[in-house]
Amino acid sequence: MSRSNTFESYGSVAKTFHWLTALLILSAIPLGIIANDLAHQVRSPDFSGDPALVSRTALLFSLHKTIGVTVFFVALARILWALTQPKPGLLNAEHKAEALAAETVHWLLYGSMVMVPLSGWIHHAATTGFAPIWWPFGQELPFVPKSEAIAGFFAGVHKVLERVLILAIVLHVAGALKHHVVDRDQTLRRMLPGRNDAPTPPKQTHSAAPVLVALVLWAAALGGGVAAGFFSHSHGETAHVDEPKLAEVQSDWTVTEGTLALEITQMGSQVRGEFADWTAAITFDDPATPGPAGNVDVTISIPSLSLGSVTDQAMGADFFDAGSFPTARFTATLEKLDSGYQAVGELSVRDRVQPLTLPFDLQLDGDSAKMSGSVTLNRLDFDIGRGMPDETSLAFAVQIQVELTAVKGAASGS
Repeated sequence: MSRSNTFESYGSVAKTFHWLTALLILSAIPLGIIANDLAHQVRSPDFSGDPALVSRTALLFSLHKTIGVTVFFVALARILWALTQPKPGLLNAEHKAEALAAETVHWLLYGSMVMVPLSGWIHHAATTGFAPIWWPFGQELPFVPKSEAIAGFFAGVHKVLERVLILAIVLHVAGALKHHVVDRDQTLRRMLPGRNDAPTPPKQTHSAAPVLVALVLWAAALGGGVAAGFFSHSHGETAHVDEPKLAEVQSDWTVTEGTLALEITQMGSQVRGEFADWTAAITFDDPATPGPAGNVDVTISIPSLSLGSVTDQAMGADFFDAGSFPTARFTATLEKLDSGYQAVGELSVRDRVQPLTLPFDLQLDGDSAKMSGSVTLNRLDFDIGRGMPDETSLAFAVQIQVELTAVKGAASGS
C-alpha cells in the first residue's frame, strides 16, 4: 500500500493520521466529561475534602489536557500532510447536497480538531489550577497572561467548539455507515487498513461553499454559546458566596495601593491567589531606636479571594467555609528591629485564632511608605483542608505575601 494518496484512495500515512486522531479524540472527550463532573463535586461548598476525589479529578484533567495537546499537534501534522497530497474524490459527487454536507463536515472536523484543544490550552495557560499538562512544555503559552477574563472567554470557546466537534464526529460516522450499509460503496473501506480496490470517482470540482457553510455554523455555535451563558463565568457553575461589606476604618496612614496574596501547592502545582477586598487601620511612628512603632488591624473579605480554577473549592466547608466565616482578621503591634520590622499579633481565620509574626521591609520617604513582607502558615492550624490530613493533594504550607503603599494622614476608607 502506497504511503501517498491518489485520486482513488488514501495512502498509509493519511490512514494512520485518521485513526490515531480518532483514538485520541475519543479518549479525550469522555475523560473531559467525567473530570468536569467530578470538578463540580470538588467545587461544591458541601465538598468534604476527600483527597481521593481531588486526586482522581486532577488525574483525569491532566490526562484530558495532555491528550488534548497531543491532538493539537497530530491535527496540525495531519493537515500539513493533507495539503501536500491529492484529495481522493467523493464517490457520490453527483449528489450535490450530500457532497456539500460531506465536505462541510470535513471542514468542521479539521477546524475543530485544532481549535478545541487550542482553546483548552489557552484556558489552561491563562488560569492557575491543580491539573498540570504532563508534557515537558505547555504550562505557559507565549502572549497568554494569567487572566481570569481570558481564561473565562476561552473556557466558553472550548465548551462550544467541543460540542461542534462531537456533532461533526456523529455526522461523520453516520455518513460513513450510510455509505457502507445503504449505498454499499467503497467510501468507508478505502480508509480501512490494507489495500482496497476502490473505483475511480467521477470527475468533480471543489468550491468554497463548504468552507463558508462551516464558518457560518461555527459563528452560529459561538453565538448560541453566548446566549446560553457559556461565556458568563470562567470555570463552570460556581458556588455563590455573598461578600461581606467591610466597615470603613479610621487610620493614621491611608493605603493607596496594595496586594494581599497567598500561594498554595496543590497536586505539585503552585496556585497563587489574591484577596480583592480588605481594610487596614494603621498607626505608625518610626522610632529612633528598636522598639514599639505602632499598631495594625486588618480585616479581610474571604469571598473576595480569587484562586484560579480552585476558587470555589477554597470557599467550601472543608476549607475557608466562607458562608459561615466570611472575614479573617489580623491584629498586631508593629515593632522596629535592629534590621527591618515585624508585626506581632494574632490571625483569626474561620473559628481559629493563632499567634502570627509577620516580618516586613519598610521604605520611608517623608509621609509616604512602601511595605512588603511574607510569612508561611500551616493550613491545619486553621482547620483548612481537614479532609486532607497529608500533603498528597494539598501541601500544609501556605505562603502569605503583602505589599502596600501608604501615605500619612488620617482618613477613613477601605
